[in-house]
Amino acid sequence: MSQKIIPVIMAGGKGTRLWPLSRSNAPKQFIQVVDEKTLFQETLERVADASVYEAPVVITNQDFRFTVAEQAREVGVDLSAIILEPVARNTAAAIAAAAFHLKAKFGDDAILHLLASDHEIDPRKDWNEAIALARQTAASGKIVTFGIKPTEPATGYGYIEQGEPLSTGAHQVKRFVEKPQLAVAEEMLAAGGFFWNSGIFMCRTDLLLSELEAFAPAVHDAAGVAVAKAAVDLDFVRLDEESFQASPDISIDYAVMEKTSNAAVVTSAFAWSDLGSWDAVWKLGEKDDNGNVVIGHATVMNTENSLVLSRASHLAVQGLKDVAVVASEDAVYVGRLDEAQEVGKLVKYLAKSKETSSLTETHPTSYRPWGGYTSLLNGDRFQVKRLFVLPGKKLSLQKHFHRSEHWICVKGTAEVTVGDKVMFVRENESVYIPQGDLHRLYNPGKIMLEMIEVQTGSYLGEDDIVRVSDEFGRG
Repeated sequence: MSQKIIPVIMAGGKGTRLWPLSRSNAPKQFIQVVDEKTLFQETLERVADASVYEAPVVITNQDFRFTVAEQAREVGVDLSAIILEPVARNTAAAIAAAAFHLKAKFGDDAILHLLASDHEIDPRKDWNEAIALARQTAASGKIVTFGIKPTEPATGYGYIEQGEPLSTGAHQVKRFVEKPQLAVAEEMLAAGGFFWNSGIFMCRTDLLLSELEAFAPAVHDAAGVAVAKAAVDLDFVRLDEESFQASPDISIDYAVMEKTSNAAVVTSAFAWSDLGSWDAVWKLGEKDDNGNVVIGHATVMNTENSLVLSRASHLAVQGLKDVAVVASEDAVYVGRLDEAQEVGKLVKYLAKSKETSSLTETHPTSYRPWGGYTSLLNGDRFQVKRLFVLPGKKLSLQKHFHRSEHWICVKGTAEVTVGDKVMFVRENESVYIPQGDLHRLYNPGKIMLEMIEVQTGSYLGEDDIVRVSDEFGRG
């Protein structure tokens, strides 16, 4: 057994409630919302104390595998594994797979800390005390959930009613309450003993798996086989698709927590939000004298109690009240804060139209194992991208049938292969890649390589790539 806690970070969700910053292919855990770091990176840093924690395990959708690896690298956190879900099967199956994986490595009595990757938490108050109490309670044979002291009668959160005290100082869970109506939430806060359900857990591996086997045997069995048949691919553990797909689609709350008699709650006052809507971002943000939260490139005048956020164009907002104005590189959202919970319906509406569906799916910046690219400008028969290539990384040797490319180096030094020629392209120099020619980009330096790529041709889709050689095993 490891005497340390093993963090398991769930990062596979594809929510779009923070549109237009979040998209199905760029969900909120991987974007900058309030701070300069992403919510996933902040989660990594909360469990980075090597005296308390082992290296984290991240379980995520296979589409996000390189984003996870790159964002962990950016904050200097080493991961012990990245487990890839071949299909989405909710939190019960994801947690079960992580538990089977870690049981083989650390044994039955290892303590797991199960965390969502998309929550905003201020760990300065009570966090360490709560973790220590939860560890002690989990070691005694309980599945611990963290209850947050409510600051308002929120209707967007589930609640936990605290039961009898345990010898460790934690409490039994008396019951879970689904997201209540406002009147019910007000009654619970007036009565006392109710806490927000944070969706953060801590438990022993053996207890978690035995409770899954008892209350959700189909989840338990599917996850066990998926791990047993998993394949190792570079730094990733790929769960067996057929086996994992057999698991029911169910949350850990419904599968286990609402049925087990071994649920305990550790209550705490640390600031927590699931950042599930723009009004939650406004509530959490630092407000000016008029109650406005202004983030990024923005100016407000004669405006009250509003959220104004832009990481792209400069926003100027005048004469508004109680609204959210949020700008990404390619879309702007304007809506009332008290209707922020309805953004999901708007995204579904946008997704139905051919003209706007892409705005709900892809983000201008995409990550790849070698770095990534940001789409800067799209036009008829041309597009412009910013490529960023990590030191020592290279793109595949490839060719395109329908487009030519111009590469301009703006930072670093590039080694460029075009046909049978290999050349160095330095800052302020450029190279032309004719349509159909084999080519490759490589960063031989010690700093990030940045290139501006101008594509011209009759078809500019990402699927117009024929890879001849690729160190990342892509076809």
